[in-house]
Amino acid sequence: MKKIGSIMCRYKLIMFDMDGTLIKDRGIFKIAEKMNFKNELLKLFSYKGSDFYNKSIEIAKLTKGMQKKELLNIFRNIPFQDDLEDVIKIIKEKKIITAIATDSYLFLANDIKDRLSFDYAFANNLIINNGIITGELEIHNKNLIRDTYNGKIYSICKSHVLEQLCKKLNIRIKESIAVGDGKVDISMIKKAGLGIAFNASIEVQKNADVVTNDMKIILNYI
Repeated sequence: MKKIGSIMCRYKLIMFDMDGTLIKDRGIFKIAEKMNFKNELLKLFSYKGSDFYNKSIEIAKLTKGMQKKELLNIFRNIPFQDDLEDVIKIIKEKKIITAIATDSYLFLANDIKDRLSFDYAFANNLIINNGIITGELEIHNKNLIRDTYNGKIYSICKSHVLEQLCKKLNIRIKESIAVGDGKVDISMIKKAGLGIAFNASIEVQKNADVVTNDMKIILNYI
């Protein structure tokens, strides 16, 4: 665990995970439940291989032929975390840049980006033609960069996303905050200047500087 720096540190960027962090459920599970492919999804989630990006590609195939509008409507019925909108409003008032990094789909991440006025969203691109999902997936992690925490290859490497965004914005890594709840988030939580485990498993908590189930805690550090 990193030692938390002085509270005087001026954080300039906060990167959030989406499913389970910004919203109270996992988007693909709610979609699978409503669109009747939950059993097939659970089988794919039981995959134990090292290259998890393949699992993301296979999951995307389950949505082939579905309408983007229908999936978006299901997604929009998932509630935000308690106090999230108020917290984001204060973060924006402090001129802190906000970003989403998720192994979900870009059109879903962009929907939250627009609703909450985030600055950036990074995710996998589910290919859609004329409003119909093709089942093809363009993963964000095109170079198959291995996760710096466990060496696995995820469809998005969040620590790399954080590093590249900081570089683009001329922000030092220690001036960033990362917030997440899953194993795929650990690398960015460890990389950031302040790593926050939100409603997270014990493994994630052990790699974070701050552990919480209260979104308002973020305000104590900005």
